[in-house]
Amino acid sequence: RYRTINLLESQQFQRYSANPSLLREEVRSDDEIVIIDEIQLVPELLNEIQTIIEEKGVHFLLTGSSARKLRRGGVNLLGGRARTRYFHPFVFVELKSQFSLERALFSGLIPSIYFSNAVDEDLDAYIGNYLQQEILAEGLCRNLQSFARVLDVASICHGEQINYAKLASDAQVPRSTIQNYFEILKDTLIIHEVPSWTKSLKRKAQTTSKYYFFDFGIVRRMRRYKSVPAKSEIFGVAFESYIFHEIRTYCDYHAIPDLHYWRSQNKDEVDFIIDNRVAVEVKSSALVQDKHLTGLRRLKEEKLLEKYIVVSLDEHPRCPLIDSDIQILPWKVFIEQLWNNEI
Repeated sequence: RYRTINLLESQQFQRYSANPSLLREEVRSDDEIVIIDEIQLVPELLNEIQTIIEEKGVHFLLTGSSARKLRRGGVNLLGGRARTRYFHPFVFVELKSQFSLERALFSGLIPSIYFSNAVDEDLDAYIGNYLQQEILAEGLCRNLQSFARVLDVASICHGEQINYAKLASDAQVPRSTIQNYFEILKDTLIIHEVPSWTKSLKRKAQTTSKYYFFDFGIVRRMRRYKSVPAKSEIFGVAFESYIFHEIRTYCDYHAIPDLHYWRSQNKDEVDFIIDNRVAVEVKSSALVQDKHLTGLRRLKEEKLLEKYIVVSLDEHPRCPLIDSDIQILPWKVFIEQLWNNEI
């Protein structure tokens, strides 16, 4: 027996926000699981949920797109009774034969948009609804116009280190406000932070984090690119974003907490380091060349990791003659090995 409550429905929202104890009156001991969507809209329900768990032994599945209001509102977070899981847009192994790299780089992988016949219109609506519902409705930001400017500027910095002073100048808002807005974007799961890997000894690492939007379709639309042409700069950004999405999702679904990138003070860089074991460099090239291996070679000198991989558009896996322990993998081979736990 299952019970589902969607707090986005105005009637449900009004009922439970006016009288949270209704939940305790309605849930029965023979309910196997109660599913509540957008729990952050009525955080007072968490007190009732704790009581129901203790008295009736019912299980709950609580979903939401923002944890900020819950964490900062002094509400009951069900300490010790709740496990947190993150869900992401589509990945390759979910779509299988329906996956298209070109479509993923253009549309993004949000389910409703990936299959849409009006991608740009739906992305515009998604961005608009996010600003209105997530930010304005929850009172996370008092100045929606300045937040919109920051969001727009942040899309330009997708996949890059963040210079808050420059962002503040570009968006014409104080630096402290920029930092607060980025915390909002992180808490509402719009961007993911990738910290710097600082364990290298021979080459001191930079410490500034990089940030990626959770879906590249949103970035492309905010930048107003009408296409993602092969061999263009935006294609390279989109391809790296897609590989990041697969890695980030894999890490979350397999409880791997450590995902970093590495950049030395001399600006040698490796895009991703997974679980402090595997270094991954992403190149949108159909033929990886010697010059593409510089960052991996510098990092390999540290002798701290187990594997060194270049993910590219190459047709076949190979290993450079000079560095036989660096693998060059076609993107599809890498994704399949990743999800088969072979990386």
